[in-house]
Amino acid sequence: MTAASKSATMPAVYYDAFQGPIRIQDVPVPELSPGSVVIQVKATGLCRSDWHGWMGHDSDIQLPHVPGHELSGVVDQVADDVMHWTPGDRVIVPFACGCGQCPPCIRRQLHICDHYFQPGFTAWGSFAPLVRIDFADHNLVRLPDAFDFITGASLGCRFATAYRAVMLQGQLRPGQWLAVFGCGGVGLSAVMIGVAQGARAIAIDTNAQALRLASQLGAELVINANKTRDVERFIMNCTGGGADVSIDALGHAETCCQSILSLRKQGRHVQVGLLLGDQSRPRIPMERVIGWELQLLGSHGLAAPDYAPLLQLIEAGTIMPQQLVTQTIALEQAPNQLAQMGRFPFAGVTVIDRFA
Repeated sequence: MTAASKSATMPAVYYDAFQGPIRIQDVPVPELSPGSVVIQVKATGLCRSDWHGWMGHDSDIQLPHVPGHELSGVVDQVADDVMHWTPGDRVIVPFACGCGQCPPCIRRQLHICDHYFQPGFTAWGSFAPLVRIDFADHNLVRLPDAFDFITGASLGCRFATAYRAVMLQGQLRPGQWLAVFGCGGVGLSAVMIGVAQGARAIAIDTNAQALRLASQLGAELVINANKTRDVERFIMNCTGGGADVSIDALGHAETCCQSILSLRKQGRHVQVGLLLGDQSRPRIPMERVIGWELQLLGSHGLAAPDYAPLLQLIEAGTIMPQQLVTQTIALEQAPNQLAQMGRFPFAGVTVIDRFA
């Protein structure tokens, strides 16, 4: 008997108004649709993007809603037309999924699909024992047997996004300087990946605990932005001309500008943190961009075909995303913790791993 057939309903984190009460409520179990699978969730990360969704910052969400997009688990049910997956398969789900048919998908860029599917945003998500994933043949990633589910969940969004930002978009090379603005899950992941690449990492935040974690992960410099005047000039002085790659992992007009101004000539700024609401169109120091030939890049998730090199680094022990997980919680604890995420109360990554 599959998990989905045991009951017509299941508990889930649920809200029916933006910025309204978040609660545990029984909801219908997901049903298969063409091309989909139902996954029994074993672990799912609590991400600030889920908080943005609850706040009403994401236009893809239709109420009522079940959030959650960083997940790993076991395939429970498979639609008849799914070719590559069977019940019992251990999988990771990238948070940005593609249809497999549009021009970006044909170029293997499923994370910027023209008809994208995102659990926890365009559909109900993984803050529940079961979740349906569409376009399954194109998007699921097999979780190696050596990985536990908590490690797998850490790869669905923040760590994978940081990997693309640092390695594929930022093109970071050994010996180069990497400046990371914001040391939440994405920022700490970026620090770990940069250090593993042989780069010299700088971590910038206002949270002392987050900066301690960054230092433990190998950041050569940590900067408390509340205590350092003119952060970008300080970085320029410490690096002898600026960072080669700088990442805004927070998503704020100020950190975006600081990241750009911290670069050396022909440096690369990668925007990862979401700039929303009145922050969505920040002033860009375009005179610096032009005069210094800077590159401004975005980074949005990681396509399923690009996971293999990342998994190889983890299997080799070169990077260890599980070190970023600072707490695991039960599903019933998630509503309270989700509502608090706007205040950045927790350093590191929180993962839900208990659903009953």
